[in-house]
Amino acid sequence: MSEIHVHPKALVETGHLGPGSRVWAFAHVLPGARVGADANICDHVFIENDVVIGDRVTIKSGVQLWDGLRVEDDVFIGPNASFVNDPFPRSRQHPEHLQQTTLRRGCSVGAGATVLGGLTIGPGAMVGAGAVVTRDVPQYALVTGNPARIRGYVGAEKPARTTAAPDGPKNDLGRVAGVRLVDLPSVTDLRGSLSFGEVEANLPFAPKRYFLVYDVPTIEVRGEHAHRTLEQLLICIRGEVSVVVDDGLQRAEIRMRSPAQGLYIAPMVWAVQYAYSHDAALLVFASDVYDSSEYIRDYDEFQRLLAAP
Repeated sequence: MSEIHVHPKALVETGHLGPGSRVWAFAHVLPGARVGADANICDHVFIENDVVIGDRVTIKSGVQLWDGLRVEDDVFIGPNASFVNDPFPRSRQHPEHLQQTTLRRGCSVGAGATVLGGLTIGPGAMVGAGAVVTRDVPQYALVTGNPARIRGYVGAEKPARTTAAPDGPKNDLGRVAGVRLVDLPSVTDLRGSLSFGEVEANLPFAPKRYFLVYDVPTIEVRGEHAHRTLEQLLICIRGEVSVVVDDGLQRAEIRMRSPAQGLYIAPMVWAVQYAYSHDAALLVFASDVYDSSEYIRDYDEFQRLLAAP
């Protein structure tokens, strides 16, 4: 079993410090805190009582972790990051219940970032340095700014081809199973442009439903779910929108900007749409009528279903 290392000038009052963990000079850990294995707690870190820290967590210098914080395994917290647990703090006035903030496994919070109380930073997410996080951050999202907004997704490669190319390959997203680009016929002359699709000839399935997404504020994220058996074809008929697709092992991002190109999404693929332009309109064809039980809205459940025999 790995030995615990506590610097002589650190004050560790808790009896719950996991094997292999290291606590450096001038850090202070209160009695009620729980720290997992192989944690690295750097100089001048303060950890209050009602704090739970998982395994292999790194907490850099100048960080204070207040009551109500839950930090899962493999999280990185950068220097001078701040966490809030009381939305209306007053001197000598203590709320009955403090807000609980959760940092999910493998996420990172950059230097000087501020995370407001009661939020969840999703698995694998990345909070940029100096960001002010005012709402939940989805899994693998990269957020920056004040207030923090999604700028991309960690590990989501962007394919080279994002506009229609009739002679190009039919699958630029080959890393992600069950997803492919579909080029739709397009005709342009002096009167304008026309794009169309026919079942069997161009469309990958016979649609039973369509819906149109438009007037989406730029900061909003839509989708964030998978379907159990439903197939979809997404076509950006106006403006631009980014789509992130994830098969549980790989993810990719494509910027949709042409009505002559569709994005086919098979069942059991997690999909997110974000960064809508102000004029964006997204047309979606679905292989069946609406059924709420078709949706998988929790990413952990999505991964469990993929792993099930």
